[in-house]
Amino acid sequence: MTSGDNAADLWVFGYGSLIWRPGFAFEESVGAKLHGYHRSLCVFSHVHRGTPERPGLVLGLDRGGVCRGLAFRVAAAQADETVAYLRAREQATSVYLERHVPLRLDDGRRVRGLVYVADREHLQYAGKLPPQELLKLVRQGKGQSGENPDYVLQTHEHLRKMGVFDPVLAALAQELAPGLQATHPPLKG
Repeated sequence: MTSGDNAADLWVFGYGSLIWRPGFAFEESVGAKLHGYHRSLCVFSHVHRGTPERPGLVLGLDRGGVCRGLAFRVAAAQADETVAYLRAREQATSVYLERHVPLRLDDGRRVRGLVYVADREHLQYAGKLPPQELLKLVRQGKGQSGENPDYVLQTHEHLRKMGVFDPVLAALAQELAPGLQATHPPLKG
């Protein structure tokens, strides 16, 4: 932590919908890197973007690589409330494991941040799916938080604005919204 931060402040790492819909109050948001994990559409959604009968797909942090996202600093006074909110949102079906991991902020600071990583032992862990299966699941998904294509398109657009290119999301976005600006090939499959 740097001298300007309260040692009890909470850092939260967003890599998907938390980037564009955090849902909690924060003091600052900063671009950040998380080493050891990568962003992946590897979680069958049974609540937020799908149902058990018609699952959608949402992002998880899966092992290996590096993930660029946003780190949010939450004031110490709101830390407990924020964690409770995130647990209710992210742990609806316990598909994620809560972890505190080292983050490297774009401004050079190093902090420990709260993240939710995909539990590879959970029945909703999808792993790496072929492109056409990704597209099928995303197109069919609709849950409590809305339609799955909207989730993919919103996440892709916000990552693009951050200068982050995710080839899987970009290819899906092109299939879901063919007029979208893109510099990537269509899904093959």
